Amino acid sequence: MLRQIHARASRSEALALGIGFNELCLVREVILRGHNQPWVFARSVLPLRSLTGSLRHLRKQGARPLGAFLFSQPHLKRSPIALALISGHHGYLPAALLGAKPVWGRRSVFSLNDKPLLVSEVFLPDFSDVIESDV
Repeated sequence: MLRQIHARASRSEALALGIGFNELCLVREVILRGHNQPWVFARSVLPLRSLTGSLRHLRKQGARPLGAFLFSQPHLKRSPIALALISGHHGYLPAALLGAKPVWGRRSVFSLNDKPLLVSEVFLPDFSDVIESDV
């Protein structure tokens, strides 16, 4: 895990979640690896008001994968997936992950019990190189 902090969502993230721009969220950023290479930068934005009741344990998810929890939920709803081509100079990625080539990202809002959670994934150059070599 890179970090897990309390912060405000970006303007774009707040709009996707349908929350106020000043609403406090739990922001979680991780690197997913394959073949000992960084393949995916994942950023999850969980409004604190969503982390109540049966979802309160997500406040202390720690190193456990969020996806494993989400996809085990029988009543999980997911919005359509939004795609974006992200330039190597975009401020969304941590500086250590920036590359010269643009990379693809996707995000969607998951909802459990009408509580929204935003999950974004950016497919890093090492992942793209593996995919391109398999095609």
